[in-house]
Amino acid sequence: MALTEKMLTGTAPEEFNFQRILYSKQGYVATITINRPEVLNCFDMPTMRELSQTFQDVMIDDNIAVAVITGAGDRAFCTGADLKEQEEYILKKPNNYYKWMYAFIEMHDRLRNIGKPTIARLNGMTVGGGNELNMACDLAIAADHVTIRQVGAARGSVAAGGATQWLPLTIGDRRAREMLMLCESIDAYTALDWGLVNQVVPASMLDESVEQMAEKLYKKLPECMRYTKQQLNFWKDLSWSMTIGHAREWLTLHAGSLEVAEGLRSFRQKGDINYPGIRCKAAGPTAPPAPIGSPE
Repeated sequence: MALTEKMLTGTAPEEFNFQRILYSKQGYVATITINRPEVLNCFDMPTMRELSQTFQDVMIDDNIAVAVITGAGDRAFCTGADLKEQEEYILKKPNNYYKWMYAFIEMHDRLRNIGKPTIARLNGMTVGGGNELNMACDLAIAADHVTIRQVGAARGSVAAGGATQWLPLTIGDRRAREMLMLCESIDAYTALDWGLVNQVVPASMLDESVEQMAEKLYKKLPECMRYTKQQLNFWKDLSWSMTIGHAREWLTLHAGSLEVAEGLRSFRQKGDINYPGIRCKAAGPTAPPAPIGSPE
């Protein structure tokens, strides 16, 4: 097969030799699995690059009608950025965050512009950038033990890689503020009630439910489906395009801040962040004393 023809018709999954993800094509369904269960399927830069490749391949393969995005195991769908990678390679040289964010943006752009319906198969914890990956998909089915959470404001970051843009569109302004400002988990049935997922099923029925939804999507006209998706993407694309460049710049500058350092320290030590202490340092000598019982 000529190189150009191959680039326009799709590639057999085994030819990619992926290290971070599992990629399969069965009939009209492509399944993309983040295969890092030992770190709760968080994504590092190689994972994002591999995801980008699969999204592009799904887009050009006319035999594929539906893409399913999921995580390995039953503990986590995806828990966002790999903090170990962030600490070792990204945050020590903040300009590297700018490069990292390019890979993140490219992954999201390819997923949203895949031209085919996508299903988030939520098999476990869906946290931070993992929930942004969930929202980038068209539809979502969650196992009943799933929890969903945004953690940026509690851990030294801002969830501006999709959550600040899309949560208000998906679940409404007040609920979005609740998730982004309180950083508390919601369970699968709350997510269903709020409109963050389409179905909640027992874990034993998750695959069957995903297959049934994929079959329903397959029995639609592909050209009409593609343009329906394009039209539905309008508000997501508008909010994304108006904010993501600014977010990339601000997060790069913020990467070396005290708040990020404290978030990483608490992650390493599996402890609490000294929130009062950070507020006192920011306010300087005029700061009021920390509340009684606050960590020092």
